[in-house]
Amino acid sequence: MDDYPLIENHGLLGDLQTAALVTTEGTVDWFCVPRFDSPSVFGALLDKDKGGHCTVRPQHATYTTKQLYLPDTAVLVTRFMTEAGAGEVLDFMPVTGTTVTPRHRLVRMVRCVRGSMTFDVEITPRFDYGRKAHKLHMTEHGAVFVSDDGAELTVHAIREPEDERILEVLTDRQDDLHFTLTLQAGQERGLILESAADGPPKEIRLAEYWQIFEDTVKYWRSWLSHSQYSGRWREAVERSAITLKLMTYAPSGALVAAPTAALPEQLGGERNWDYRFTWVRDASFSVYALLGLGFTEEARAFIVWLGNRVKERAGSDGDSGPLNIMYKVDGSSDLDEQILDHWEGYAGSAPVRIGNGAATQLQLDVYGEALDSIYFAHRHGIQLGHGGWTSLLTNLDWLVDHWDQAGEGLWETRGGRKNFTYGRVMSWVAFDRALRLAESNGRPAAAARWSAARDEIYDQVMTKGWSEGQQAFIQHYGSDVLDSSLLRMSTVGFIIPEDPMWLSTLDAMERELVSDSLVYRYNPEASPDGLRGSEGTFSLCTFMYVDALARAGRTNKARLVFEKMMGYANHLGLYSEEIDLTGRQLGNFPQAFTHLALIDAAITLDAALERR
Repeated sequence: MDDYPLIENHGLLGDLQTAALVTTEGTVDWFCVPRFDSPSVFGALLDKDKGGHCTVRPQHATYTTKQLYLPDTAVLVTRFMTEAGAGEVLDFMPVTGTTVTPRHRLVRMVRCVRGSMTFDVEITPRFDYGRKAHKLHMTEHGAVFVSDDGAELTVHAIREPEDERILEVLTDRQDDLHFTLTLQAGQERGLILESAADGPPKEIRLAEYWQIFEDTVKYWRSWLSHSQYSGRWREAVERSAITLKLMTYAPSGALVAAPTAALPEQLGGERNWDYRFTWVRDASFSVYALLGLGFTEEARAFIVWLGNRVKERAGSDGDSGPLNIMYKVDGSSDLDEQILDHWEGYAGSAPVRIGNGAATQLQLDVYGEALDSIYFAHRHGIQLGHGGWTSLLTNLDWLVDHWDQAGEGLWETRGGRKNFTYGRVMSWVAFDRALRLAESNGRPAAAARWSAARDEIYDQVMTKGWSEGQQAFIQHYGSDVLDSSLLRMSTVGFIIPEDPMWLSTLDAMERELVSDSLVYRYNPEASPDGLRGSEGTFSLCTFMYVDALARAGRTNKARLVFEKMMGYANHLGLYSEEIDLTGRQLGNFPQAFTHLALIDAAITLDAALERR
């Protein structure tokens, strides 16, 4: 473990088509190009020896580091302090826009702000998850790494033509680049790593660098200025908003669940999944968060993306239904799961999985989440056209005939299909929202069939989904297992927040699933999920718990849970998927679901506190 940075000891960079992670020690240890789900060029996060990295750090034996974002931006500042001086690295990726491009730039500017400092710089790319060898070609103004399959990573130098040549190349081992850079107070040099460059390495003058920097800062501050949130937790909410934007693929409007793959939910365990795809569920939740903050265009872009997925397989009667649970950011659905046997995994947590075998699972809740987001968007002026509506009709026709069957559930368990209560609740939501949309827009609809299905689901959940022994709604029929996914029952309006059955369910969850305010998804020992090992508390569920408590009028408890959860964010305000017993973050990082839930919880809790 000592050879790997803590998962939370990272900052996120991005250009709205791909992303990179930078450690507090100044190492880029995760970078995939040209897309979030492309093979990695730097992957030391998953194998310290074979993954590749780009490191900038002081040569001094002992130093202290601090890391922050430039306020209201995605520009990351990593600061180093020694007795001899202080220096910093400014990292960012210029925004690429909505046109698909293989060209992506990662800018690393190195500065000495006090005294003097010698930096060690090492660039060791490992193309295609370390499966492709490369050659290094040095030039006067930089270098080019060329992989066996022709992929290139170009290194441009940032400096003035008349600058003293203070760079000293130390080694060229394995066609990697390793050099030192000695700077005095006020001096600065930098480099730009560029994929698919349109020419050889070039010397980037400081004026050009500062223009790129200022354009990037301006973009982020201009974008964030559209936020309408003015509540109590503005800093955390706006950082979450920027994080979600960094995980959005601009050409399509799709949101990845996380920019990383195979980070473990348990150290040394097998729960290591690839999250660099778009889940209909996660992305649908983004509509609430985005519109709640006032980001209408991002919500509209996702609704268009979702509408295209609904149209693609409208009328399909396959085993998993007409709507997949996840897609690639471009809407394709070939997510075959593979294992990278040559990588050891984060801190030895194998297997390292890419792709996702859960893509073909039957998860009936996605229809409710899709319809709920479309309905919510409609209420905010984002309309569904005729083609979209007719495609929804065929999806609903399928759901009418298939809602009453077992599925894998939203947690993507691999222990067999069950009659999950949450899947039934969200099927109820699908029919309820469809009926509302048809009524408000005068659209053609099989209203009688939808209404009958909605009412039958309601009656079924209230009987089969309720445990007299637990005095709570349960994970799946015929069990006494609790499941925090059901915290959304009051959020979606299936049950009113003050209903005694709901308050009793909250009490039961507090007894069995809540540990010092942190919430587990469920108890794997009570409900085997087909996987070995355990997991930490689920950060999404903790924020959902805050939302449910606030809606139920338990605002003091909700605020305490929320404030405690704020303390588990990393130094930059970022969250991964889970938190272990020591407070360490686990799972893919950062996780969109967690930040979406943070925003929703903050908005709900703010409103509840105002009503007191």
